[in-house]
Amino acid sequence: MPEPTTKSPYLATAGNHGPDIRSDCRVTVWENETSGPPQVRLESKVAALYGKSIRAQATAALAALDAAELSIQIEDSGALPFTLLARIETAVHRLRPQTVTTVLPPRNPAVQWMASPTHLRRTRLYLPGVTPKLFINAGLYGADAIVLDLEDAVPPGEKDAARILVRNALRSVDFYGAEIMVRVNQLPAGLAEMTQLAPHGVHTFVLPKVEHGLEIVQAATLLDQLQQEYGVDIRLAPIIESAAGVLNAAEIARASRRVAALAIGLEDYITDIGARRTAEGRESEWACSQVLNAARAAGVQPLASVFADVADEAGLQVWALEMRRRGFEGIGCLHPSQVAVVNHLYTPASDEISEAAAIITAYEQAVAQGSGATALSGHMIDAPIVKRAQRILALARAAGRPAP
Repeated sequence: MPEPTTKSPYLATAGNHGPDIRSDCRVTVWENETSGPPQVRLESKVAALYGKSIRAQATAALAALDAAELSIQIEDSGALPFTLLARIETAVHRLRPQTVTTVLPPRNPAVQWMASPTHLRRTRLYLPGVTPKLFINAGLYGADAIVLDLEDAVPPGEKDAARILVRNALRSVDFYGAEIMVRVNQLPAGLAEMTQLAPHGVHTFVLPKVEHGLEIVQAATLLDQLQQEYGVDIRLAPIIESAAGVLNAAEIARASRRVAALAIGLEDYITDIGARRTAEGRESEWACSQVLNAARAAGVQPLASVFADVADEAGLQVWALEMRRRGFEGIGCLHPSQVAVVNHLYTPASDEISEAAAIITAYEQAVAQGSGATALSGHMIDAPIVKRAQRILALARAAGRPAP
């Protein structure tokens, strides 16, 4: 298919097309230089089956965007309707930056709108917000949380496209009960993204590079306003990624009731302190301890950093177990292959569950007899030991492994 013949500078594109592209499309819109009717050009392997429907969607989308007079070219690589609509809207907004109208896909009834997700956050799977092919089956991998990323995984020139695509995915994609997180850009830019995305099914906003509690207050105040307007109760998960953030971790964790988890991001942190990341992680032990203690003191979940080498499963296991040993409740995942490994490592084993149940039973019997402590298999059991056992059983229940 030839490119639009117009030589006018009034032309804009959005999306991707090519032999290696799946579940996406490239959309080009342009102002007509002649008095003829607008054109709708389509290149698609499924044009024979769905060409009429695709053209109708495109025409309706342009009309909804007050751009019915524009011509459009669609180079389709298997895009689903929510992606097609996002690419059209992005192209129109790029051509006409003053445009404020949007075109929303209908809500998918299978999407769990603002359902109360499990409090398990063993795994949070990061997906680049500009790559729709990764959205479609992401929920099948069993991650506790899906993070649609608008920040580091998105090139600066594609931030607008990612925001619109993520919004449409929130309305359209079934993530199979995972907690839906969106990592916005560093505040204050992220506040505008939160405003635009909050009504569409976000459970938790991930705030990157947080350094002060005031940033959390600003985000929480905005969410209070959005809750009044849309009835959505959204949590926050700040990421500590700098020396300043580590020093202020306690302030950040306690800044709002909306903070549900506190994460550490080690790639940026280690760069900030001028160190080099090692497999042993000695360079980050102090920072991890600070963030962990800040989270525990505030009563929120401590979450560890990602393990960046997606091909090193043995290294992933070592890292995940070390973070669990230190007290973290989950880590970030950059590839679906990491999810099952980490879920397994962060779920109590059968012997842990049985031991925890026995501890609680023995302690309850001791309390019934007027004692605050007892022994089991020669080991003293008191309130702190019981509290740890209760946490293990709660985690097991959340993971679908109740005590026998």
